[in-house]
Amino acid sequence: MLLQKHQAPVVQQAQKVRQQPPTRPVTYDQQAKKLKNQPQWPPQWVTQGPDATTPIEKCQVKEEERLTCGVPDLTLAQCEAINCCFDEWRCYYGKAVTVQCTRDGQFLVVVARDATLPNLDLDSISLLGPQNALCKPVVTTKAFAIYQFPVTACGTTLMEESGYVVYENKMISSYEVEIGPRGSITRDSHFELQFQCKYSDTAVEFLVVEVNALPPPAPVAATGPVRVALRLASGQCYNKGCVEEVEAYRSYYSEADYPVAKLLKDPVYAEVHILGRTDSNLVLNLDYCWATSTPSPLSLPKWDLLVDGCPYQDDRYLTNAIPVDGSSGLEFLTHYKRFAVKMFTFVDADTLAPLKDRVFIHCSTEVCHPTRTHSCQQSCNRQRRDVAAVNSVAGETVVSSGELILT
Repeated sequence: MLLQKHQAPVVQQAQKVRQQPPTRPVTYDQQAKKLKNQPQWPPQWVTQGPDATTPIEKCQVKEEERLTCGVPDLTLAQCEAINCCFDEWRCYYGKAVTVQCTRDGQFLVVVARDATLPNLDLDSISLLGPQNALCKPVVTTKAFAIYQFPVTACGTTLMEESGYVVYENKMISSYEVEIGPRGSITRDSHFELQFQCKYSDTAVEFLVVEVNALPPPAPVAATGPVRVALRLASGQCYNKGCVEEVEAYRSYYSEADYPVAKLLKDPVYAEVHILGRTDSNLVLNLDYCWATSTPSPLSLPKWDLLVDGCPYQDDRYLTNAIPVDGSSGLEFLTHYKRFAVKMFTFVDADTLAPLKDRVFIHCSTEVCHPTRTHSCQQSCNRQRRDVAAVNSVAGETVVSSGELILT
């Protein structure tokens, strides 16, 4: 059996596979000094969905592995308020992932080895930005890794939202893939944590935007996680009589090609597809697609492209849904959705002057499994059926493109 680095030639020894987060071209890295001060007030804390462990199990940390949580002399109530554990004499971190924001502009992220099953390899965790000393753990033990860094460092992205300045980052773990003659496997746990610190003149808030952690081992017949990706096609017509919509999907832009330059009204060909699944019964549906001027799908301004899977009717240049049929050469046709939009630029809301800004495309997707009573097929000539609620095999997923710029 050989071990292979993901998307690389086969090699003779195990290598870590980095599952890349969505591209975020605009970052705010600084060569700041490592600050190790404790939070200046009880940190903001939000649990990350249903915990895999009960509160009792979460707090069953060996005495010799316990790390103090928060400032000294916290009471039981104060300790529980920041979702840490309390013994007779101190507050300590449990078997979870804890994210805190400080008033002086610091992220504090504490990752427990036992936060997932199988346990995390703490050495495999990284942040969005360059892996320099500032973005590595300030404390590492057998059971915990503690990250503390300025909210402007380590690939953090910045946006404004309803009177708040929002700093967002993402933590992701790599994993080893073993390559055999009839398949590939991994035994490493994998998780992603997307988190924010929100600052205003009077408050500091914390938000976990997305958590994608493998739950405890499921029954053998259970369905595995479904991953979806969005990419832009780069093929062009060079011969007389070729069909542009067909030729476009012969090739795709790579990460190194971004930002991609386009002229106004140039066609932009997009494709959303399910990754790594061979179940021909799965059906990918696009719920809602839109464009923004920043990498964040939550940012404003935005422009609708598809609504309930259908072209946005208030656009003079309707989005063109491109059928995926046998001529595409694809094996699982229902795993793909394609559409084309005419390149545009955002304008200033007050002056209506063209901003000549960047454009990013985002889609909210659902993966459906058809039954005898529900085909999962979307139709644009009647109201959307409530298929997802009945047949969905994967929750709503938002995927994003790389950067488009106007030339």
